[in-house]
Amino acid sequence: MTIAEPEARLETAPMRAARLLRGFGARLLDLVYPPVCLVCREAVATHGALCPACWGGMGFIERPYCERLGLPFDRDLGAGAISLAASADPPAFARARAVARYDSDKARSLAHRLKYYDRLELAEPLGRWMARAGAELLAEADLLVPIPLHRLRLAARRFNQSAALAQAISRESAVPVETAALERVKPTPPQVGLSRSQRAANMQGAFRLKPERAAAVHGRNIVLVDDVLTTGATVNAAARVLLRAGAARVDVLVLARVVDAA
Repeated sequence: MTIAEPEARLETAPMRAARLLRGFGARLLDLVYPPVCLVCREAVATHGALCPACWGGMGFIERPYCERLGLPFDRDLGAGAISLAASADPPAFARARAVARYDSDKARSLAHRLKYYDRLELAEPLGRWMARAGAELLAEADLLVPIPLHRLRLAARRFNQSAALAQAISRESAVPVETAALERVKPTPPQVGLSRSQRAANMQGAFRLKPERAAAVHGRNIVLVDDVLTTGATVNAAARVLLRAGAARVDVLVLARVVDAA
């Protein structure tokens, strides 16, 4: 008897039918749309994957890294080590985790395709990567809260990439998503090209918590979800609003982050 046999006996007829249907659907998808690399479009074995060359160039962030900011270290400084940046200017959030470095052409390309080119199908595989990168945060999380867009920008873009990533992370981790609590009330101009202090000033008063949703975040461990973390001005502003509303802790999970010399 193998270890898998007892589980196999518990499979009901509807479960078996659903499994076979998923398998058939995957094979049909492969026939109609052969799987290609998410970045370079070279043929790969499965959908939502990278070819070996693009995988090697993604700039994945792994330990050792700063426990507060998730910035990678050149060498292992021991358990719980934090960077000089985190010591000099502690963030409002507790911990940040990212899949990859934003200075990687591959990671930046994926972030841009999702955000600016309506490649909404990328949210599912990217969300799975984020769920793995943030597994320790998600294990303690009660809610996922995506960084909201201002209503004018949402109307122009038609979807919120952070919300799409949060939904994919939720499917992978079973942590529920709360999209109605945090609201972006200030139509902030693009942050590109601004200094750290300018970005922080730009984000002052940008978010508010809807009063009717205050109970949803009070006492909860929350993971803020965004696509890119640069200086942290956006997620810091959002984290402060949630903490003032009584959130027990706020962590941050992003697809890619800028890595400074910290």
